[in-house]
Amino acid sequence: MSASSNPPTAILFDIGGVVVISPFQAILDYELENKIPIGFINFAIQKGPHDTGAWQLIERGEVELNDDWFASFKKQLSKPEVWSEYLQKLSQHSAAGGGQAIDGREIDGHGSGVPDINAKKLFWRMMKISRKTDPYMYPALRKLKESGRFILGAFSNNVTFPSGILDDEGKLFTKDLIHDPPPSPYANDSKDITTCFDIFLGSAAVGVRKPDPEAYKLSVREMDKIAQIKGLGRVTTDSTLFLDDIGINLKFAKKTGLRTIKVNLGKTKDAVKELESEAGIPLLDEKSKL
Repeated sequence: MSASSNPPTAILFDIGGVVVISPFQAILDYELENKIPIGFINFAIQKGPHDTGAWQLIERGEVELNDDWFASFKKQLSKPEVWSEYLQKLSQHSAAGGGQAIDGREIDGHGSGVPDINAKKLFWRMMKISRKTDPYMYPALRKLKESGRFILGAFSNNVTFPSGILDDEGKLFTKDLIHDPPPSPYANDSKDITTCFDIFLGSAAVGVRKPDPEAYKLSVREMDKIAQIKGLGRVTTDSTLFLDDIGINLKFAKKTGLRTIKVNLGKTKDAVKELESEAGIPLLDEKSKL
């Protein structure tokens, strides 16, 4: 493959839904199993509010992950006003010809009470599923690292796990990556996701989360320091390519000046094709291209 005419100096990755399986898949599965309107849980999470929402606080490292937090998270997912707003949104969508049903009934904008969501079970399902490496993006990341041509960074909205924390089934939780077994060439790779990057930034550690523009500016500054040490030139916002699966994160990354690639749920292969074109090096093997 010929080199891109304007390859990035640095490539910045989100983790969940990009390098590892999306926690949104766990949310979707939970909604389907419990007959909750698809998208409501993420809607409630995004509604926050920004300053005091349980999810926002835990991702900025401002509160501890414990039973009090799980209770607060459940409250965030149980606000009648947010439920009503979402039903209204679905009602408008249905009126435009795209209805969604609960228990086989069309949502008319009124609906029943707020769904009773087991916040603790949902959270742990999200965390467990997002340990498995993506079959297309993870190998691409490895190839990018082996090429030595790029500064590779990660910025993840994440959570700090207290030492010895048990999941909802009473089992010790570990953040270790889960790789495909042999004959996968990556079966014996490190289980520490941070080893894949030159710099790994987590929102809970740095106290800022995407889509705050400061998250992107911080990433660029840190990658630029590494680029200068390695003699790879300067990393600027317009020489940084950012991959994420959340639209609002990409929107503010673009406003900050970064180049972006949207990674859609279940379509990481398509995103790798875009990444391949931007980087100017082959990232999909022949079998994956079929």
